[in-house]
Amino acid sequence: MALDSIDIEIIRILQNDAFAKLKNISTAIKLSVTPTHDRIKRLEKEGFILKYVALVDRKKLALGLCVHCQVTLDKQTKNNFSEFEQIISQYAEVISCSLVSGNFDYYLKLVTKDMETYNRFYQEKLAILPMVEHINSLIVMDEIKETTTLPI
Repeated sequence: MALDSIDIEIIRILQNDAFAKLKNISTAIKLSVTPTHDRIKRLEKEGFILKYVALVDRKKLALGLCVHCQVTLDKQTKNNFSEFEQIISQYAEVISCSLVSGNFDYYLKLVTKDMETYNRFYQEKLAILPMVEHINSLIVMDEIKETTTLPI
């Protein structure tokens, strides 16, 4: 299904405030409440809106270290990819994992309490995976831009 300009505006509003009141959304898009509600439900049903979440300040939760890891597997086989993805998906420290092209296979984003905690994760969870050949860790010194808003 193609999105029209009203659907896109609804998504923009909800990306910025998932708790936006239905009445405020309908006013902003110049529709009455019922058709606005119907459109939101349709966007949810059709998978344009996946879920509603709370964005949390990781530093206030004592997760002050952010690390980006470039992971290279020893063999680029379907089995290795599948096994790595299954294992890495279970680690709460890993908040993002992408299969990429280039000089390495996976790009991970992790958050931990501190360097000691990351080192423990690295040694006890990541480096011991039998299919992992190389890990390059990039320690984030400052986050300049972080958003969940898609540019629609």
